[in-house]
Amino acid sequence: MSAAPHLESPVAAAAPALAGRRAPRLFRIGPGIALPVHPRALIWSGIVLVGLIVAAVLTLSMGKLGIAPQSLPAALFDPPRGAAGFTLTTLRGPRLLVAIGVGAALGISGALFQIVTRNPLGSPDVIGLGAGAGAGVAICGLLWPGVLPTPAGALLGAMLAITIVYLSTGRGFAAPARIIIAGIGVSAMAHAVTQYVVSVKLRDEASQLAGYLAGSINSVGWGAVGIIAITLALCLPAAWALSPSLNQIALGDSLAHSLGIRVTATRTAAIIVAVVAAAGAVTVAGPISFVALTAPQIAQRLTRSPALSLGLSALLGALILVVADLLAQQAPWARGLPVGILTAGVGGIYLGALLIREWRKGRL
Repeated sequence: MSAAPHLESPVAAAAPALAGRRAPRLFRIGPGIALPVHPRALIWSGIVLVGLIVAAVLTLSMGKLGIAPQSLPAALFDPPRGAAGFTLTTLRGPRLLVAIGVGAALGISGALFQIVTRNPLGSPDVIGLGAGAGAGVAICGLLWPGVLPTPAGALLGAMLAITIVYLSTGRGFAAPARIIIAGIGVSAMAHAVTQYVVSVKLRDEASQLAGYLAGSINSVGWGAVGIIAITLALCLPAAWALSPSLNQIALGDSLAHSLGIRVTATRTAAIIVAVVAAAGAVTVAGPISFVALTAPQIAQRLTRSPALSLGLSALLGALILVVADLLAQQAPWARGLPVGILTAGVGGIYLGALLIREWRKGRL
């Protein structure tokens, strides 16, 4: 008589993966809320935060119009008059805050996309959100000037792109691989629309939007600060609330189901939060490339954990964008360039290295 086949439970099947992961410590907020905190992620978050503060001080203090570092604390609480006040309240202050906010929003968006799709290529750049925003800017700014402001065109283009991706997968956001494939196709079509619009208009008209299409924070004001602040206020709590369930989904859908996680609903909610975060960033700064792709990857390598590290991803995104903007303001070879050109140059190299790495591992 043959022995009955052994059926392995999802939890037992995932035991090797769970064994290799350190259990996070829980940070409790009141009696009913407990957030997972990884000590290594906390340490690196502190280091990156210090780097971000240093980059922020350099942004406000370097150059002819800079404020002396020793005068910055007093200036922040009581803005001075004259050139220093103009630098702080009009020229560099809003620009710095927008860089921090946009970078953080893109870092959060990229982290959510990558853990939901379980793919290091998952990001707003890859699924066509940035390209859709660029097409919306081109249409509203060149074909229908005056009908809508360019930030509204960027938002509508981004939302239309993600809607097409959602519909074209056939399963909404429930199929991670299909999302990436559909996003690549939508991105290609959006780039084609942008190139068509630019090519049929006069060169001087098209050049007015070139900086915005590349991703720029050169002329932002306090209105942009307000938009990105509201975006982060909405997306950060939602992302943190989803993070425990997303960490279980990262181990596999069957295990997550066995633990009582509503996989499809959680994945859909995470993608919605990621889209809102990226759309807010695109609205104020244009389609800045590769920040959302690289920040979560760097965070994962620093923490050496597959778990979602939202705080560190946000801080790294902010640091990347602030440093890129500092170079755009002060480096002679980059002075005046849209910040998106710098992030695209570095990010393109990183993407190439990532593709080679994934190909060698047999994942592509």
